[in-house]
Amino acid sequence: MYIGTQLSGDKLEQVGDRYLRQLAQLGIVHVCIDPVGSPYDWTRDILARHIDRIDAAGLVLDMVQLPLSSAGIDKVRSPGIVLGQEPDRERELDGICRLIELLGSLGIKAAKYNFNILGIPRTPSERGRGGAVLSTYRADQVTDADKPTRAGQVSTDQMWERITHFLERVVPVAEASKVRLACHPHDPLTPPGYKGVEERVLGSAEGLKKFVSIAESPYHGLNFCQGTVAESLDNPREEIGDIIRWFGERKKIFNVHFRNIKGGRYSFTEEFPDAGDMDMPAALRLYKEVGVDCMIMPDHVPDIDGEAPFETAFAFTFGYIIALFQANGWDPYGR
Repeated sequence: MYIGTQLSGDKLEQVGDRYLRQLAQLGIVHVCIDPVGSPYDWTRDILARHIDRIDAAGLVLDMVQLPLSSAGIDKVRSPGIVLGQEPDRERELDGICRLIELLGSLGIKAAKYNFNILGIPRTPSERGRGGAVLSTYRADQVTDADKPTRAGQVSTDQMWERITHFLERVVPVAEASKVRLACHPHDPLTPPGYKGVEERVLGSAEGLKKFVSIAESPYHGLNFCQGTVAESLDNPREEIGDIIRWFGERKKIFNVHFRNIKGGRYSFTEEFPDAGDMDMPAALRLYKEVGVDCMIMPDHVPDIDGEAPFETAFAFTFGYIIALFQANGWDPYGR
C-alpha cells in the first residue's frame, strides 16, 4: 500500500515532463496514465516510450487506463462495448484484450476502466472553505433527468448482460497476462430511471458485490473510489468501514481513490480529504488492516485560487496522505 496518482492524457500533455519531475520531488513514485491518442493504436514501442518517459522522471508506471473512461456515452472510446452493439463490441473487445496482453508483456501489472453510460452527472458547483469550488450533485436540482442519452432506455438486465459479456471475454486474458483489472464504480448513484438508465448497477455497494462475483478471478476487482461509494450511502461516516472491509478482505481492491465528501445519497459535495464527513485516518488504517496492496491516490480535488490551482490542490492532498502513512509508522512510497 503506497501513495500514487493518475494523469489523464490531456493533462499529461498540458503539464509535461516538468510536472512529472514535480511529482517525484513531492515524493510520488507510482503513477497511472491515460496517454493521448487511441489505445487501440498502441504498439509495444509506443507504450515502451511512455514507460521510458515516466522512468526518466524517477517514477514507476503502475497502471494504465483502458479505453473505457468515465466519459459519458457520447465521448467514450468504446461505445460498442457499453451499448452492447455488434459488430463493434467484438472488435473493441479484441482490441482491449490485445492491450491487456501488451501491458502484461511489458510488466505493467494493472489497468483501470469504467463501464459508463451517464458519465459523471453533477449540478451547479458550490463553495467550500475559503471559497474553494466544490463539485456538487443535488438530485432535486436536476432538470433533465427524464431525457435519455443516445443509449435510449437501458434496463437493469441489459446493463448486467453487457457487463457480464465484457468480463467473460477480458478476465481470462487478464489472468493469463497477470494484469489486475480495476473497475471504477458509477459516479454517482442516481435515482432510478435517470436519463433512461433503469439503475446505475455499479453505483452501490450491493451492485459492486455482484460485479466482483462475475467471472471470479484474483485479477478482477475494483478501482475503489471511496468518494463514489460514499455518494451512495445514507451515512457515509458510519457505513464506509464495513464496505472497505468486505472488498478488502476478498482482495478486490486494486486501486484506491482516497476522496472525501459531505452529504450522501443523491446530495453531496466533493471535499478535500480533511474537510468531509468521513474519518479518513480510520479509513486508511482499515485499508492497511485488510491487506490492500495498491496505490492510494487523490481524486477530484476542489478547484482553488492561485497561479497553479491543479498542482497546488493535488500537492496538498499528497502531503495529507503521506502524513497519514507516516503518522502510523508506514512507508508511503512503496519501498
